[in-house]
Amino acid sequence: MEEKRSPLVNTCSLAEVHPIMMDLPYPPTQVKEKNQVYANLLSVDYCGSVSELSAITQYINHENRLSCEKCPLVKLILGIAMAEMIHLQKLGELMFLLGGSIDFTAKYRDRGAKMWTPAYLDTSENIRKMLTADLEAEQAAINQYRMHVKLIQDDYVNAVLARIIQDEEYHIMLLRKASESKNFI
Repeated sequence: MEEKRSPLVNTCSLAEVHPIMMDLPYPPTQVKEKNQVYANLLSVDYCGSVSELSAITQYINHENRLSCEKCPLVKLILGIAMAEMIHLQKLGELMFLLGGSIDFTAKYRDRGAKMWTPAYLDTSENIRKMLTADLEAEQAAINQYRMHVKLIQDDYVNAVLARIIQDEEYHIMLLRKASESKNFI
């Protein structure tokens, strides 16, 4: 007689997860004037190797890999991914206002246009490696945003980028705390 097995069930409810971000408003999404150069810079933040699209996809991949094991960590990762989705949306609006195209192609000054690819992601199986990759990606994003703020001479655009940086810094703090906590690892 064949033994009847219980189905595997994910008991981690994600119904109450919300974007994890600083409790600060975003500045209005506006630009001084159309500027293709600025739109191209933002396209790198939107869908380059270091980008909001890469962050979202990497976080969701990590969340899926952990969904039945580490519920508190899963909720943290999903909440951060949701904040990254808001960043992606803000960047898309700015790119549109600047006269750029939203086509999942990063337009680099020195390397031409590159379509987004999942090859940009870290798909580690190990929780510590996942968190390390996520921390490194957040820091790389902050560095890239700061560089773009220096290159962009539009106070409206830079205000949005500065606000996004605040969320990314908050994410680093939370991910570091998670990597040090036994409740998460």
